[in-house]
Amino acid sequence: MYSLPVISPEAVNSVEPPGQVPEDFGLTYDPARSEADVLTDGFGRRHTYLRISLIEHCNLRCRYCMPEEGLDWTSPEHLLTDEEIIRLARLFVAQGVTKIRLTGGEPLLRRGVERIVAELSRLPGLRALAMTTNGLLLPRKLDRLQAAGLTQLNISLDTLRPERFEILTRRKGFEQVLRAIDLAIARGYRPLKVNCVVLRGFNDDELLDFAAWTKDRPVEVRFIEFMPFDGNGWNDAQLVPAAEMRARIEARYPLEPIAFDPHGTARLFRIPGHQGRLGFIASMTEPFCEGCNRLRITADGSLKVCLFGRAEVSLRDAMRRGASDEELLSLISAAVGRKHARHAGMYNLARMRNRPMITIGG
Repeated sequence: MYSLPVISPEAVNSVEPPGQVPEDFGLTYDPARSEADVLTDGFGRRHTYLRISLIEHCNLRCRYCMPEEGLDWTSPEHLLTDEEIIRLARLFVAQGVTKIRLTGGEPLLRRGVERIVAELSRLPGLRALAMTTNGLLLPRKLDRLQAAGLTQLNISLDTLRPERFEILTRRKGFEQVLRAIDLAIARGYRPLKVNCVVLRGFNDDELLDFAAWTKDRPVEVRFIEFMPFDGNGWNDAQLVPAAEMRARIEARYPLEPIAFDPHGTARLFRIPGHQGRLGFIASMTEPFCEGCNRLRITADGSLKVCLFGRAEVSLRDAMRRGASDEELLSLISAAVGRKHARHAGMYNLARMRNRPMITIGG
């Protein structure tokens, strides 16, 4: 029987200095930044990718995402309504957002999710409408979601072993996720992205299994470094650096690099003769902040300009006070303008208060 290492946050005992942006980081702050370009920050990064969390709740209890003791959920009246989500999406797309990803919690638990997808897919200028899901409800909803305009899918699967799935998620459902993956492939979502958080001592011995899994499936397995969030007991002993993951796979399979996307989170590779491909997301050991073009809106309506940043601006409260579109854009512009050059580093992040991952939306 496998078990996850249990390490308290107090065990994190080495701290990176707050530090300045290194000279080779490639970003220069512009104090004269104009509010006219709402989605460009003080370092010249233009944000064209918006992630919107539809709901905090989830039907799994993944240990790296949700605190073991549970959460005090935000009451429904304090979550964004469908109309508020659509209004904010319309504003962001009008300012240059070309991709929206719907997240959670588990977004398919949101009542009326198909209507939200349909409304967003019609926004002029939006090129991609994506969703990240655990897949459990996908077989019942995928046909309607695809007809409504959902163009891209990420499905989370951290292990290929059913007994480990239950340990990690504290729930059953492994076979349902595999069925969802097969169905999404059959419906033409290619490459289908499969998100895999790698934990040392738990599932890092499956790297080669996942690599082999791509031989006959057009999937993009994305290996993700373990990241610190409130309540998930992060420790660097559980972190497997992306460089180590890649080296362990390359000891068995040759990896050919795929063209690098300067705004992408994953460094992509293919194994010759395999239908699928592999990606490595090194958020902790090789941060890609200089190319970041992503903003996030939480289910309760707060704008986060960085996944790891504590600062938030409540767009929900502004809308419910009667803010005009121009006033909302001013709030958004000011928040984007305050975005830092990079996150604080993994040891500092482990000491900082943030939200649990499940209430951010990834």
